[in-house]
Amino acid sequence: MRYSMQLKQLQIPAGAVFAPMAGLTDASCRRLMADHGAAWTVSEMASAKALTFGDRKSFALLRDPDPHGIYAIQLFGAEPETLAKAILLVREKGIPFDILDINMGCPAPKITSSGAGSRLLLDPPLCGAMVAAARKALGDDTPLTVKMRVGWDADHMTGVEVAKQCEGNGADLLAVHGRTREQMYIPPIDAAAIAAIKAAVGIPVLANGDVTTAEGALDLLAKTGCDGVMIGRGALGDPWLFERVRAALLGQQPPAEPTLNQRMAALRRQIYEMCEEKGEWMAMPQARSQAMHYMKGLRGAASLRRYCSMLEHFTDVDKLIDAAFRLQE
Repeated sequence: MRYSMQLKQLQIPAGAVFAPMAGLTDASCRRLMADHGAAWTVSEMASAKALTFGDRKSFALLRDPDPHGIYAIQLFGAEPETLAKAILLVREKGIPFDILDINMGCPAPKITSSGAGSRLLLDPPLCGAMVAAARKALGDDTPLTVKMRVGWDADHMTGVEVAKQCEGNGADLLAVHGRTREQMYIPPIDAAAIAAIKAAVGIPVLANGDVTTAEGALDLLAKTGCDGVMIGRGALGDPWLFERVRAALLGQQPPAEPTLNQRMAALRRQIYEMCEEKGEWMAMPQARSQAMHYMKGLRGAASLRRYCSMLEHFTDVDKLIDAAFRLQE
């Protein structure tokens, strides 16, 4: 989205999209990114099969009590009929969402062993059938997107074929991570493989992988010819990255770098909301990894990250923040 785009009747503002990441992109994290300019945000992935079994935890992953901006939900599975049923159940539960995304990119063994996630890339016709089933369940008005990789491994670079299947069966946009499943997250990404997928389809394509700066976003767009970028880990602890990318896309002056006060306020807000929504006992173990990202570039970052790993109560967050300020003096 160099400037903006339209998906069905949904007008998308200029900016990068915040990628879904299991165990990280909960409601508090998504709201923070949206408030700093993410074009849209995506839920943590939920199992279509678990939803059809009525699993409360899976529904909870999708339910956002106060979504900020455009909100997508992501489902994973390997059975078209189950995916369609799950979508209808989400609608029956009254869970609001603006975009439905299908996960065809997760490399985690526990997901691929069930035939889901990036395992789908080995069967392009099945990818098409998944999209067709989702489109039928959604109807024609809701945008349908797919998060995928460029292939399974070097011998199965199926990204172009999968992309064509998805487009032909009703997908409105693809977000392509520039690695195979075999590569997991080992750098670098393959920009040429993303470019080949973009060239093969007529629907918008987002390039994804290793974007940590506004300059990196522009460079990836130039190398791939894509319509926009999706950012994941690069924005953790740095939601201001979305503001910088938006300014770069629009040719505007970059915004001021956040102050330490602003960084620590964002950290505190995020963990406070996590505790409010999940309860301290569930939120704090997850908050440890989130807090570590805010320590990037600070003096004494190594010792601060060790402190992050020991967070047990919300009151510990204020002690961490006090320590961060002391070490910068």
